[in-house]
Amino acid sequence: QVQLVESGGGKVQPGGSLRLSCAASGSIFSIRVMGWYRQAPGKQRELVATITSGGSTNYADSVKGRFTISRDNGENTVLLQMNRLKPEDTAVYYCNAVTVVRNTEYAYWGQGTQVTVSS
Repeated sequence: QVQLVESGGGKVQPGGSLRLSCAASGSIFSIRVMGWYRQAPGKQRELVATITSGGSTNYADSVKGRFTISRDNGENTVLLQMNRLKPEDTAVYYCNAVTVVRNTEYAYWGQGTQVTVSS
């Protein structure tokens, strides 16, 4: 079992920045990938960015060049630095962790944190 706790959401004006943080606890040794997803009202949840235990990253095209995902293995934390925010970035952002136990993948989710980009 893995528990994820997010923080750092809020309201910001277009062009501003926010940093989201996700702290993992529990069976953290089994985590292979951590990432951020978001869900806007009336839309499906979508991938924002992921980072593997080896440090490889992947970004949605819509956030490339503006968002940066990083991972502090010592602190069991994954960060999402969001710059040049746009109104279309408004959504609930969810932290995700994928573990592998006996060749079976398990996905865990945080409770979500609201990001609102508005003037």
